[in-house]
Amino acid sequence: MEKPTLERLNEKILRFPRVPLVPWTTPLQSLSSLSRELNGPKILVKRDDLTGLAFGGNKTRKLEFIIADALEKKADTIITWASLQSNWCLQLAAAARKHGLKPILVLFRTYDLPFSYQGNLLLDFLLEADIRIEETEEKGKSVDQKKAFSRLEKIAEDEKKNGRKPYVVSVGGSTTGGDMEKPLGALAYLRAIVEIESQLLALNQKVDHLIIASGSGATQAGLLVGAKALGLETRVIGICVSDKKEEFSSQVKNIALELKEMLELNIDLEDRDIILFDEYLDEGYGVVNAKVARIIRQVFEKEGLVLDPVYTSKAVIGLVDLIKKGYFTPEEQVLFIHTGGTPALFAYNSRLVELLQK
Repeated sequence: MEKPTLERLNEKILRFPRVPLVPWTTPLQSLSSLSRELNGPKILVKRDDLTGLAFGGNKTRKLEFIIADALEKKADTIITWASLQSNWCLQLAAAARKHGLKPILVLFRTYDLPFSYQGNLLLDFLLEADIRIEETEEKGKSVDQKKAFSRLEKIAEDEKKNGRKPYVVSVGGSTTGGDMEKPLGALAYLRAIVEIESQLLALNQKVDHLIIASGSGATQAGLLVGAKALGLETRVIGICVSDKKEEFSSQVKNIALELKEMLELNIDLEDRDIILFDEYLDEGYGVVNAKVARIIRQVFEKEGLVLDPVYTSKAVIGLVDLIKKGYFTPEEQVLFIHTGGTPALFAYNSRLVELLQK
């Protein structure tokens, strides 16, 4: 008798080394108050802000595979980049320290937030991460990958001269390059959809749409490939937080194709499967405006759920607007994946108070 699809997919995942950083299955919860207020579909949330490492977040899942890869390659240092208040960099620094690796973080100032040891940066400092601040003309969007990798490779060369063995990894652990040769970040979210589907089966439920904040592509790619591999009709919807969908969709698709090839999956991936909305970028990546401030307050008041100011707030702005536009039917069920990042709230404290007191 043929094994269930979930089990077959799990067997493929188990081929790859993983260090345990997420000690539990993160819960599914109903956002019943928000659902009633919007008079729309039933909204669930997957609490990946509760992954257990350094205030939690989706990057913990990715780092289970990435740290394992770095250790297998005998690295003693791990180098990455992102923006100033990056939750990815915090998660990486915490996971690296936990496993005896030195973290080097190159933080690009892609928005006009002043440098101060607040939020994620304070936690980076407490972890004794090697923090390198870089100015960039690329404001309100992601940093050019080639430029960033070039900077990291120079740092890696210096580390090698000092007798260390560095491991270079892309922002968010998403695109291959540097020392990450496989789409391990996407693999983590293929594993996550196996977890989600197992939870839904136990509850005798299904979801019609998955909603995420999509910033570097691997989370969306992993969910999409996982849904296809499991034969689900669930649509994976990404709300862009840094780049226009015309620029970003090819990155999501390329990561998804790499993952499909790595796992030898017999699935079809077409351009129409990459569902992205970029209408909610507003002034750009990391810019907190009145819409962001209001949605953070609304969801906190209605559900006791704290959103972050850069990723999940934009995703919920998109979700609410799509409900109001009738994108979902009232009979459908939507699952929003909370990807963490909440420490950044404290770096934006003055801006949030200013906007909400107007």
